[in-house]
Amino acid sequence: MDYLLHILVIAGIYIILTLSLNLIVGYTGLPALGHAAFSCIGAYTSSLLALNMGLSPWIGLLIGACVAALSGIIIGYPAVRLRGDYLALATFGLGVIVYSIAKNWVSLTRGPMGLPGIPGFSVLGFQLSEIWSYLLLVLFFVIVTVFAIKRIVNSPFGRILRSIREDEIASEALGKDTTRHKLLVFIIGAFFAGIAGSLYAHYITFIDPSSFTVMESITILLMVIFGGMGSISGSIVGAVILVVFPELLRFLGMPSSIAAPMRQMIYGLLLVVLMLKRPQGIMGAYRFK
Repeated sequence: MDYLLHILVIAGIYIILTLSLNLIVGYTGLPALGHAAFSCIGAYTSSLLALNMGLSPWIGLLIGACVAALSGIIIGYPAVRLRGDYLALATFGLGVIVYSIAKNWVSLTRGPMGLPGIPGFSVLGFQLSEIWSYLLLVLFFVIVTVFAIKRIVNSPFGRILRSIREDEIASEALGKDTTRHKLLVFIIGAFFAGIAGSLYAHYITFIDPSSFTVMESITILLMVIFGGMGSISGSIVGAVILVVFPELLRFLGMPSSIAAPMRQMIYGLLLVVLMLKRPQGIMGAYRFK
């Protein structure tokens, strides 16, 4: 039972990451390949504040999300002036840079040794030590994220984002400041990714750079594409399926030396079939042109 709850907690964290990236990729049409970097910044900021300064994880979560959003400004300001492949490469470079800092700034992050003993959350003086209590906490943040993203995409701001996705030049011709809107969407996406990173750190109680590689960013992007770009429900479905399904393959009874590669093969085959039969994803209506 605890194992199932653990998988659901991880799925909830990935839902937040997928929703925040979908706002950038699915609704605005910006090819972003470094989303795990914002999660890494939120996780390390919150963890270091708790370990070195004794701050509450709740305060650390908020500060970590704000620092991630600030990094979204710093990186997004020059990056959003790029388009297409160049923007994808710029965000990819962000992921590499943040990963390298986390791995090599040993005096701050302990490098590959990671940060052990990260304190967990507590509510009204009660420590959240049971997995089901963390599931409720993550579920709360999932609901907040879904509510916030839904309000954003259904607002006039969201309609401008979709106009940028469909035809940025036409949107500019109508007098919309597309650069400012793209920067804002990067900031919002980075903020929620920072929340997800902080939740992960305080749940696992240990983080190291290997949890925030470029491949992690690509995995989150695959969840967006799999579920459907430009679809909130698609982000939830994509994250849940691609977190839970590979775990179910553990119970096939194969030797561990075969099970892991087999899971990756089935995982990859599933994605290939979906991209051939339904390239817009399970619940999406938009695909990259």
